[in-house]
Amino acid sequence: MNVSVFGLGYVGVVTSACLVRDGFAVTGVDVNADKVAMVSEGQAPIIELGLSELLKAGVGSGRLTATTSAVDAVGRTDVSLVCVGTPSADDGSLDLTYVYKVCEDIGRSIARHGRPHVVILRSTVRPGTTVRCRQILQDHSAGVPVHIAFNPEFLREGSAIRDFDGPPYTVIGTEDADAERAVRALYAGVDAPFLVMAPAEAELVKATANAWHATKIVFANEIGRLAKAHNVNGRDVMETLKKDTKLNISPSYLSPGFAYGGSCLPKDVRALIAVGASKDVELPLLRALAESNRAQIDLALKQVLALGKQRIGLLGVAFKPGTDDLRESPGVILTHELMERGLEIRIFDEAVHTATLMGSNKRFIEHAMPRLPDLLVDSADELLGYAEALVITHGSAHLRAVVERGGPEVPVVDLAGLFDTPPKGTMYDGIAW
Repeated sequence: MNVSVFGLGYVGVVTSACLVRDGFAVTGVDVNADKVAMVSEGQAPIIELGLSELLKAGVGSGRLTATTSAVDAVGRTDVSLVCVGTPSADDGSLDLTYVYKVCEDIGRSIARHGRPHVVILRSTVRPGTTVRCRQILQDHSAGVPVHIAFNPEFLREGSAIRDFDGPPYTVIGTEDADAERAVRALYAGVDAPFLVMAPAEAELVKATANAWHATKIVFANEIGRLAKAHNVNGRDVMETLKKDTKLNISPSYLSPGFAYGGSCLPKDVRALIAVGASKDVELPLLRALAESNRAQIDLALKQVLALGKQRIGLLGVAFKPGTDDLRESPGVILTHELMERGLEIRIFDEAVHTATLMGSNKRFIEHAMPRLPDLLVDSADELLGYAEALVITHGSAHLRAVVERGGPEVPVVDLAGLFDTPPKGTMYDGIAW
């Protein structure tokens, strides 16, 4: 394929250089004539290790050219990559002006040349942008077929070429087979799995990855501040944390679902905050955890109330399956909030038997929900016979059959991700899917 790359900023020029190195003929496009001139001469408009050498080699081979003309670029290529900037607007949102303008230019150029074309968005955009760009392209291409995909980049400044060659995966956001084939062809030489998904999902993956990286940095820095205030080496603390690849550095706890609870997480987060306060160390991220956790419970409450049902059956009330620990369980909090609003609740939890609760667990529930013994039922069938709606708080696989026995007339709110796809014939809603 011959490829045009719109936008010769950081992402565009690195992508151009790597694709040329991999054997593609690339035409760089930018409205800035100075950038175009530099790339045409094999000079890097940015500082990036190894980039100048790739650009010089590309120009020397004749496979890398640059222009300010969208019409010329589209006319000589099969695929266009959109790598223009998306700066922050005044309200914090992404300014997509350049993305939309480039799509208009590409669409008009496609109409002029009359050949089908593939457009691949690489710019960081908000969910829904690919769909809108597809419409813009179609509006301006005079009926000539246009195929589009979103392909986010994960390039870090200073290691961009290495990141291009060794990404964790290659995301393809499209429902267009021709666009998917084009992206696969571009990165056929890259040793990374392809992940194909809906465009909006792919668009959100990019922003989510960056937010997660920012969260890790802030978290590590807060622990560092806390450690130093107590004459502890924060780097040593975090190095120890990183050595646990079963829970700490792993996929564990990273799937959306119900709020956290139990005897450890709520208590220990509060304790860390208190330790910081004792030394006047500000920990805003840790402070925000409880607020965000409560927001998840409030969202669950809103979803259940929206069903408009009076008798609610909960599948699970302990803070997680396989335990009878009710301390600070989000299921207990949700039950209390529903009852406060006049709903009638029954609960089936195989591990919870109030007669055997002991110690702090018993004291907690006697204070938080003394009526719990009256709410528990002995079997799933008893719960199904009572409930007008089901709320899943536990992700135990055997509960799927219980939900399916409820039938289509019993709506379900899934807070635990018990179902990957909604059970057939059931009015189903997940808390984050």
